[in-house]
Amino acid sequence: MTAPTSGDEPKPWRVEGGPPKRSRRRPWVQLVVMLLVLLAVNWIVTSVLLRPEPRVAVSYTFFVTQAQKANIEEITSTGDTIEGTFREKAAYTPLGEKKSEQVDRFTTERPTFAADNLFALLQAHGVAVNAKPPDAPAPVWQQLLLGFGPALLIIGLLVWFFRRAAAGAAGGIGGFGRSRAKLFSPDSGPRTTFADVAGIEEVEQEVTEIVDFLRDPERYRKLGARIPHGVLLSGPPGTGKTLLARAVAGEAKVPFFSMSASEFIEMIVGVGASRVRDLFEQAKKVAPAIVFIDELDAIGRARGGAQSLGGNDEREQTLNQILTEMDGFTGSEGVVVLAATNRAEILDQALLRPGRFDRLVTVSPPDVAGREQILAVHTRGVPVDPDVDLKKIAATTPGMVGADLRNLVNEAALLAARRRHETVTTADFGDALEKILLGTVRGIMLTPEEKERTAFHEAGHALLGMLTPGADPVRKISIIPRGQALGVTFQSPDTDRYGYSSAYLRGRITGALGGRAAEEVVFGEVTTGAESDLDQVSNIARQMVGRWGMSEAIGPVTVLPAPGTESPLGLDGVAPATRELVDSEVRAIVDDCYSDALRLLREHRARLDRLAQALLAAETLDERAAYEAAGL
Repeated sequence: MTAPTSGDEPKPWRVEGGPPKRSRRRPWVQLVVMLLVLLAVNWIVTSVLLRPEPRVAVSYTFFVTQAQKANIEEITSTGDTIEGTFREKAAYTPLGEKKSEQVDRFTTERPTFAADNLFALLQAHGVAVNAKPPDAPAPVWQQLLLGFGPALLIIGLLVWFFRRAAAGAAGGIGGFGRSRAKLFSPDSGPRTTFADVAGIEEVEQEVTEIVDFLRDPERYRKLGARIPHGVLLSGPPGTGKTLLARAVAGEAKVPFFSMSASEFIEMIVGVGASRVRDLFEQAKKVAPAIVFIDELDAIGRARGGAQSLGGNDEREQTLNQILTEMDGFTGSEGVVVLAATNRAEILDQALLRPGRFDRLVTVSPPDVAGREQILAVHTRGVPVDPDVDLKKIAATTPGMVGADLRNLVNEAALLAARRRHETVTTADFGDALEKILLGTVRGIMLTPEEKERTAFHEAGHALLGMLTPGADPVRKISIIPRGQALGVTFQSPDTDRYGYSSAYLRGRITGALGGRAAEEVVFGEVTTGAESDLDQVSNIARQMVGRWGMSEAIGPVTVLPAPGTESPLGLDGVAPATRELVDSEVRAIVDDCYSDALRLLREHRARLDRLAQALLAAETLDERAAYEAAGL
C-alpha cells in the first residue's frame, strides 16, 4: 500500500462510493431564488384577484330607459363615456342578438347630438354622480401590501421554522425531540431541603450519600467508591417521593432536571428516545446534576409480558434509550438519576439491575411520630391555636401520607377562615378530618322511617365494633348524610397496624355486616344501604382465602393476583376448580361472620336500641357519648 503524500489528508474511515457530491449552488442563492419566485407568484395571483369585474357595454337608449325607471344607483362620466351601476340587475339584449344577459355594471357612450336634459333626469331619480373613476386602481401601499405581504409572511415563517429545526437538530425536526425537563438551578430561588421533608428519616439516610458525593466527590473516589447511578423511590402515592428528590438536589446545591415519564412519549415514533438523549446531554453539560423522572412506570413497564400485550414501539424505544444512557455512566460524569414510581413490581428487570438503578428505596406511609412531624412542617405558616395537639391529631390519622396531612391542614385553615377565626382551632381540625374521611355533608332531608332505619344500621356497625375483641375503637357515629352514605361509623386503631391476624379480619367482616344484621334483627328485612359494606366484606374475605393463606381448604398458597395486577384476558394460571373452591370458602367465611353478627345483636338488643335512640336524638355521637349510650 502506498503511503499518502504530504498533500493527502489521512482518512479516519473508508466511505463506500466516495464522498457525496456537494451542490454548487450555495444555500443563500437558493433562498433568494425561492423568495423571488414566491414574490412573482404572489404578485400575479394578487393582480388577477384585484382586477375589477369587466363592464357590459349597453346602448344609450337602454341607459336612458333604466334612468327613467330609477334603476341607476351611481355613474361616473369622463367626456362622453358613462360608467355606472344599476340598482337591480337588468336584462339587456344587444343589437342583432336574441339572447339577453343580466347586467349589473355597465358602460355606454352619450351621443354628441343628444339634446336631452340628462343631468336633470338623473337628479330627479337620486342618482349619485361621481367625479372619481369607479375602476381606479388601489393606492400604492395597498398594492404593495397585497402583492408582496403574503409572500414575505411565508418566507418569515419558513425562516423561523428552519431556525427552530436547526436549534433542535439534535432532537429532531422542529425541536420535537428536545427534552421538556424543568431545570431548577442552585441560584433560582428558595430550594427544598431536608428541613421540608419529615416522617421518613430512614429514607433520608439512604439518599444522604448522594448529597455527600455531589458535594465532595473526591472523598469517595479516594477509597474507590462509586456513587449509585440511579436511585428508585418506590411507595404509595403522596408519601413524598418527589419532594424527597427535590430536597436531595436542594441539599447538594446542584442543577435539578425534573420531568414526568409520560412527557417522553409523543405520537411521532422516535421522539421519546431523542428526548432522553437530549435530557442526559443537558445534564452532563452542567454536571454535577440530578435527573428526576417521575412516574417511571409510564415507560418502564416490563417488555414482552401480558401487560404489554400488543406492544408499544415508541414506549419500548424510549425505555431502551434510558437503559443505554444509564449503562454508559462511569460514575465520573456527576449525573445521578432519581426516579419515582408507585408500581415498582411492574417495572422491567433491566431497569432494576445494578449499574442502572442500584438502589430501590421504599418510601412507606409515616407512623404516628412521622405524621406529627409532617403536621409540624405543614403548620409552619398557619396560625394554630395553642390548644391544638398535633400528637393527638396524628394519632387519629392512621394510614394518612404526607399529601393527605397537607390537605388536612389546608382544609382546617379554610374552615377557620370561613368561620372568621383568628387561629385554626381543634374543632377546625376535627371537622376537616370528618370532611376528608367521611365526606361532605349533604343537604337532604330523610323521612322519619329512613332516619330510624339509618340509626339502627349505624348502631349495628358501632355496637359490633365495641363488642368484638381486638376491633378498632369506635371514634364517631353519625346519621347525617355525607357523600354517598346516609350515615357513617368511623373506627381507627390506637396504634398503627402493620400485620393483621385472621381473628382481626373476621372481626372487620363481622362489624361491616353489622348494619345489614341490625336491619334484619329490628325490621325483619334488609335494604340496599349495605352495598358498600358488602363490597368491603367480599374484598377482605377474598384476600384472606386467595392471597393470605387463611383458608384450610386452599392452604398457604397464593391463587389470586394482587389488586390492580390482574391479566386483561384472565390468563393468571388459576384452574376453574380452584376458583370455585375460593368462592365457596369466601362464602363460608362471610356466612359464619354474619351468623355471629346476628347472634351478638340479638343478645345485646337492649344496647342496640339505646344506641340507636341516642343517635336519633343527637344525630352525631363522639367516642365517649357512643360508649356511654351503649353502656360499655
